[in-house]
Amino acid sequence: MRYYIYAFIVLLLDQATKWLIVSRLELGESRSVIGDFFQITSHRNAGAAFGILQNQRWFFLVITVLVAVGVIWYLQKTRKEGKKLLPFALSLLLGGALGNFIDRALFGEVVDFLDFHFRFSFFGLPVDYPFPIFNAADSAIVVGVALIFLDSLISWRQESKQNAANKLESGDAQS
Repeated sequence: MRYYIYAFIVLLLDQATKWLIVSRLELGESRSVIGDFFQITSHRNAGAAFGILQNQRWFFLVITVLVAVGVIWYLQKTRKEGKKLLPFALSLLLGGALGNFIDRALFGEVVDFLDFHFRFSFFGLPVDYPFPIFNAADSAIVVGVALIFLDSLISWRQESKQNAANKLESGDAQS
C-alpha cells in the first residue's frame, strides 16, 4: 500500500506545482531562480519528452493507460517478492505518468516549468544549451527509470556473485 501512497504523493506534488504555475504566471512568463541558469517558465507541451510527437494526445492517453496497468501489475509482483528499491522506482514512474496523463486528458497538453540553461566553456569551446523545459512528473519518471536501472545492476551483480559461489561449491564437491 505504501508504494501507492508514494505514487499519490508524486501525483499531488506534480499537480500542485502545475496549478501554481498556471495560476500565477502567464504563458511564456519566466521568473529567475538562479540567474539565467535556472528559471521557472510557464510553458505547454502537446508532445512527449523534448517536444517529440506533438499533438498526439490520444496516442499518449492510450499508451499511458497501458503503461500504468503494466506498472501496477509489476509493482504488485515485485512487492510480493519482498523487493524495496524496484517497487519504489515503479511508484515514482506511476505517479509521474499519471500526473502528465491528467494534464493531457483535461487540457490536451502538459504544463512544464522547470527551465535550465547551460552556458560554460568546454575545452575552450563555448557551450550554450537550453535544456527542454520539464515538470515534476517528468522528474519523477526520470528518477524512477534511473532507480529501475540501478536495481537491475544490483540484481545482476548479486546473481553473478551467486553463480560464482555455486560454481565454487560444485567445484569443491567434485574434489
